[in-house]
Amino acid sequence: MYAIVNIAGQQFKVAKDQQLFVHRLQGDEGASIEFDNVLLAEDGGKFTVGTPTVKGAKVSAKILSHLKGDKVIVFKKKRRKGYKKKNGHRQQFTKIEITGIAL
Repeated sequence: MYAIVNIAGQQFKVAKDQQLFVHRLQGDEGASIEFDNVLLAEDGGKFTVGTPTVKGAKVSAKILSHLKGDKVIVFKKKRRKGYKKKNGHRQQFTKIEITGIAL
């Protein structure tokens, strides 16, 4: 059984006991959250496609931790002008574990 769910503006294919990194979510570590934007659900070869979402379907998850991603260096330069800018950015993520899919 798996589902395609919209989490924080991105679509993920999720299954039970799967761990994944999503954009930063509100909530404390160890808290349970539910997502009801299920776009597609599969159960034993039977597919349910939402228009636009599957009615009554929910994906429950548990927040494991909040963390930051790898640093991305942004470097801008204009040649022969003496213009250089160096910037860094670390994206904030939340690690979640899918605890169940209810149809």
